[in-house]
Amino acid sequence: MIRPLTLALLLAVSATPLVAKEAAPNYPAALADPARPAADRERDAARKPAELLAFAQIAPGEKVGDFVMGGGYVTRLLAAAVGPTGKVHAFQPAEFIAFKAQYGTDQAAVDAAYANVDAVAGPFAAPAFAEPLDTIITVQNFHDLYLKPFPEGTGAKASAALFAALKPGGTLVIVDHSAADGTGTTLADSLHRIDKAAVVAALTKAGFKLEAESDLYKRADDPRTTNVFDPAIRGKTDQFTLRFRKPG
Repeated sequence: MIRPLTLALLLAVSATPLVAKEAAPNYPAALADPARPAADRERDAARKPAELLAFAQIAPGEKVGDFVMGGGYVTRLLAAAVGPTGKVHAFQPAEFIAFKAQYGTDQAAVDAAYANVDAVAGPFAAPAFAEPLDTIITVQNFHDLYLKPFPEGTGAKASAALFAALKPGGTLVIVDHSAADGTGTTLADSLHRIDKAAVVAALTKAGFKLEAESDLYKRADDPRTTNVFDPAIRGKTDQFTLRFRKPG
């Protein structure tokens, strides 16, 4: 005869794989989300969204941030990947919106289209996320923290803010255009590139630990000496992909 407590334990053990299976990420389904516009789908071949989501380890139910959401390409992917029980906090810097109203229009449109997206504004160096996050992703935007229009120290302040925004054990994923080794942040304005070592140094100083690196957007044929908006190189730049973890 099986005692009630034993039966309860057996049921709990047998149910565990089913729960885990239900919560497993399904990145192809996120890409197939019918709410994604055709323009996003046309960019998928170059941007490799499923691979990016996998590297970022995005899972259903997570609370994630898109730091500098731009037109919303990554935000829409994250919204589908975390599902209805998750939340995406889509940050658009107030300075960007002031510079170009379209940034605010795009943010409002994505916020209205997805029940699990929360629009976040505020200073570039001080994103006001409403809750501790599991993961933050920023794609091709970290170098912007070192543009000349922003005060010196903006990069350090933003790095500290991103660290504070994450739960202990949370992760930060950075994708950005590679500058030549040893150039630090000096080419952020002229080429819109940043030296990978400078990013690692800034985030390590903020308290992060570099956990993994991917060659997802590696382009050995890019000399890293041309402005990323130059038609000859646009969309074909060498980019680094890094995952940092907040200790704890």
